[in-house]
Amino acid sequence: MQILVTGAKGFIGKHLTSLLKEEGYDVLPFDIDDDISLLKEYINKCDFLVHLAGVNRPLTNEEFYDGNVNFTKKVVDMVKASNREIPIILSSSIQASLDNDYGKSKKMAEDYLFSSHLPVYVYRLANVFGKWCRPNYNSVCATFCYNIAHDLPIQIRDRDYIVNFNYIDDICLEFLQCIKGNRKPSNEILSVTPVFQCSLGHLADELYRFKKDIESEQHLPLIKDDFTLKLFITFCDYLTDPTYSLNKAKDNRGYFQEIYKNEKYGQISINMSYPHIVKGNHYHLYKNEKFMTVVGHCLIKERNIHTNELLTYNVKGEDCQIVDMLPEYTHNIENIGSTNSVTIMWISHIYQEETADTYKEEVDK
Repeated sequence: MQILVTGAKGFIGKHLTSLLKEEGYDVLPFDIDDDISLLKEYINKCDFLVHLAGVNRPLTNEEFYDGNVNFTKKVVDMVKASNREIPIILSSSIQASLDNDYGKSKKMAEDYLFSSHLPVYVYRLANVFGKWCRPNYNSVCATFCYNIAHDLPIQIRDRDYIVNFNYIDDICLEFLQCIKGNRKPSNEILSVTPVFQCSLGHLADELYRFKKDIESEQHLPLIKDDFTLKLFITFCDYLTDPTYSLNKAKDNRGYFQEIYKNEKYGQISINMSYPHIVKGNHYHLYKNEKFMTVVGHCLIKERNIHTNELLTYNVKGEDCQIVDMLPEYTHNIENIGSTNSVTIMWISHIYQEETADTYKEEVDK
């Protein structure tokens, strides 16, 4: 199946073409630098058309109408001239309901597409955010992400001003559903869900929090909801040095390496031990740990410090068995194999020396 994408080099176009290729579609990319004859060639052989091309930052207002209305008319007229019922997705904007030249030009493009009587999908998109978006252009999210990541100032005229956002991957997945036939053409305006509502002040606060947490002992921020996760993924794209300072301890027994720390979700670390090495022999009063040996062969023991109940676990990397280290059970882990062992460890609380909650006691008394 061949998919023609106009505006293929744009923000949405780059993401969509990548997704379509991964899904096994043959993408026919067309952009402003291409000769118009190529557009006609592609229309004559495509099975579906995604019309993303448009103008949003022109030098004159007339360019709005030329790039958004006249070019859309040209695309539609070529499709009709081909005598083929090619389904068309139009990427419009929520500004099509506003009384400005950009909005009016998008609304005129919508109306012309509806009047074509072709199978169409007209999506009014909110402010689109996500990786690869150009900062200091027409995206407040991209501009805030770039400036905060690079320690540059941002400007907010009204912290309470609410902005509606669509995430780039949600848009591409919705368009994919249309191409797969899971959405029916419509004469109504469509929208991509979810639409995230966020004030400019909250947007800035979250991005500053990401920057602070990345540079602190916490490493990764608290992710509270779907929007926060997508915003964090976006922010990471603008970091010049997206590395984290992680603690590592190495000695003649092996090494212990932190890989994730979060105040709410605890800490994940990797423990590597040489053959016949025993580590641990301590207990916690309130912390809980989970061990999973992923390489090698280990013997895990834990003993109740009050009843002396002894629990033993013979674990191998190929089994990926999770073992709970219970509070008030002193525990250890021994590499009983002939090669180095690697164990992933989760602990419910970030290790801090002043609240270590770690008390030495041998398991084998």
